[in-house]
Amino acid sequence: MRGRSALLLLGAALLALVVAAPAPGAAPARVEHLQHLGRQSYFAFVNHAATARTRPDSGAPAVTRVTTRSPVGTDDLLLVLARTTDAAGHRWLQVRLPVRPNGTTGWVRASALGELQPVKTWLKIDTRRFRATLVKNGKVVWRARVGVGKRVWPTPRGQFFVRAELRGYGSRGSFYGPVAFITSATSDVLTDWPGGGIVGVHGTSLPGLIPGRISHGCVRVRNGDILRLAKLMPVGTPLTIT
Repeated sequence: MRGRSALLLLGAALLALVVAAPAPGAAPARVEHLQHLGRQSYFAFVNHAATARTRPDSGAPAVTRVTTRSPVGTDDLLLVLARTTDAAGHRWLQVRLPVRPNGTTGWVRASALGELQPVKTWLKIDTRRFRATLVKNGKVVWRARVGVGKRVWPTPRGQFFVRAELRGYGSRGSFYGPVAFITSATSDVLTDWPGGGIVGVHGTSLPGLIPGRISHGCVRVRNGDILRLAKLMPVGTPLTIT
């Protein structure tokens, strides 16, 4: 009887595994893409440190850790690209990450982030024509000539986002002008930003050099233009550099 009971228990266990296993060819979880550049995109602040993963799965390989504070001491945020729900009912958000290599994305549990914040703006920077453009609700609302990285210290190209805004950075007449935005872009060589690595979009104390290839990687904007941009562009805005 013991042997028969053991066989019955083993059979029940195997049956449970078969029932629990996903059916071959089962459809993956639906992914909702959220980014519509220049019309509506979303960002979210990081509420607590968490691991970003390669897939919306707690067992997937880690990409990096996201934390609540940026390198310049502001509340950190991430651009949200998509969302989905896993088989266990956990909600996941695909985010653009401010790490090397540029363009890295990952999946973070939604519980680690705050509410989705909508933005209708999109900043575009053309490094060949030394031109910056802000689009809002599908229309151009701001244009300016800019300075970009020299050929030996190029401004990186790709898809990024505006990570923080700093006003009055440094003393009066600061090299960085009255407003400085830090972005999720990083340089593999140098930038004008203290400590290197971060690519900023900021004002300048040397407006006569604009336009041209004049920086160590950051994007320089005349002070009057950066002040107008600051009135129109919130943090979390997607950024495309070409």
